[in-house]
Amino acid sequence: MSNDRYESLTDEERDTLEKIVALKKKLDEYTQSSYNRTNPFAENLIDWHEKGEAFAGEGSVIYDSATLIGDVSIGEHAWIGEGCLVDGSGGLTLGDYVVLACGVHIYTHDTVKWALSGGQAEYRQSPVSIGSNVFIGAQSVITCGVTIGDHVLVCANSTVTGDVASNSIVAGSPARTIGEVIVDGPNVELSYY
Repeated sequence: MSNDRYESLTDEERDTLEKIVALKKKLDEYTQSSYNRTNPFAENLIDWHEKGEAFAGEGSVIYDSATLIGDVSIGEHAWIGEGCLVDGSGGLTLGDYVVLACGVHIYTHDTVKWALSGGQAEYRQSPVSIGSNVFIGAQSVITCGVTIGDHVLVCANSTVTGDVASNSIVAGSPARTIGEVIVDGPNVELSYY
């Protein structure tokens, strides 16, 4: 390594750094050849499937950059993407075949009234329940106390502040129903109003 920023390192530190760089390169090559993608270094250190097996049902994937807090129950074949925040401090249940696309935030508590009252009001906690066969689009937010049914599509960048009926398509901030999910075996139709 011939970078000036390494001049202050000891020989041992420089050797360790060279090993880390070599490990990063090897993990990058593996991820590229296995998944045809490039991930941040930290995502390559912990396999998504291993974290999924440790914290969720069979066949689930949880990216290492996803944060899980509190009492979170995750069904089988779930996919929790990069940068998700999954707050179960008030209780959270995700069914089977739930996808949380990159950057989804789910909250089971909030401190809005506490902050606005100068600490006089209590924190709010209320469980969130998400059914099976649900896709929550990137950068969406699910607020505390929400129940989402089965076969639901939450479009990207939505803020869900109320319950969502099964077979609904919701979008916006706050999210509103804009269509219906029609499922017939492997055939899925997205019907917009």
